Amino acid sequence: MIDHEPEVFEELQPPGSRRFLAVFVVVLAVGAVAFLGAQWLAGLASGSLGGDGPATTIAASPGVPATVVIPPGASARTIGNILEDEGIVASGRAFELAVRSQGVAERLAAGTYELQTSMSVDVVIGVLLEGPATESYRILVREGLRIGETLAALAEQTPWTVADYEAALASGAVQSSHLPSPVADDLRVWEGLLFPDTYEIEDDATAAEILTRLARTAEQRVAAVDWTDWQERGFTVYEGIVAASLIEAETRVDADRPSVASVIVNRLDIGMPLQIDATVLYAMDERGIGLTLDDLEIDSPYNTYQIGGLPPTPIGGPGLASLEAIADPIDSDWIYYVLTSADGSHSFTADYNEFLRWKDEAKAAGIFP
Repeated sequence: MIDHEPEVFEELQPPGSRRFLAVFVVVLAVGAVAFLGAQWLAGLASGSLGGDGPATTIAASPGVPATVVIPPGASARTIGNILEDEGIVASGRAFELAVRSQGVAERLAAGTYELQTSMSVDVVIGVLLEGPATESYRILVREGLRIGETLAALAEQTPWTVADYEAALASGAVQSSHLPSPVADDLRVWEGLLFPDTYEIEDDATAAEILTRLARTAEQRVAAVDWTDWQERGFTVYEGIVAASLIEAETRVDADRPSVASVIVNRLDIGMPLQIDATVLYAMDERGIGLTLDDLEIDSPYNTYQIGGLPPTPIGGPGLASLEAIADPIDSDWIYYVLTSADGSHSFTADYNEFLRWKDEAKAAGIFP
């Protein structure tokens, strides 16, 4: 009986059942292959295959803020892995391939970034090319400050000391196309070459970088002025900065600047000493005091009562209005001016007797000592 059971079993199967079973097995096999293939393709798309370790899935809601640190010297692959691990991009491998295809792998900036989850690869690349956002602070350098006062103002508003700024200037780390000499022990060569303005300074800026910013701004402001007429008078652009510093020191009212410039130009044209009190005060390292006759005898190249022409350097930092004034002075015959108003306004004349009268009236009114 046992020898004949297979035959009985075979006879009991419905016709065509074995064909159906074979087809069913094939369908199951094809389905399994398709499923595994889909899983493999999904893993490839997510960058989890290809020797980078087992597949991982980062479940992150889009738009969640995330702080990401990109270390210095990190490769595009390392950066991609960091971004994927933090959920910033879906695929670190896709990030790497995009970076390499754009040829920017060497330009991605290290640093700390405030990003969001589920960002597009192109957006993240743009952020890393721009570099990390840095904190900054604002500083103010007022017009008319002498070099020592400028450095003191910087020291009060930044992490650096006056000694740090002096060392940066003396070392040659800061340059200006208007420097009378490349490097000098006398910081007066930097008078007028650090532009007075309001600046936004990055937290990590060094003393040399801050000074360079001021020096570059001065070069730009000077270059923006049309010096044609001034140079046709036989003067250099640097001498224009010197003259502008005199205007800055002598005026408090913007409307007076082109008029004071006219007096300076007229005196220079006829060879008359400038006789500007501010230059004597600079020679004395004083401010805001009345000058005596003895003061006017001080032996200094900055004493414009004793020497002809302009002093050797500016006596402070001129602003743009003073630079523009000396480059385009009022056309007049004035060779005198005197402070005649408490608001800082001057009166101008070519008549010496009128000048003396205005001066006496101003003294009597208490306008100046």
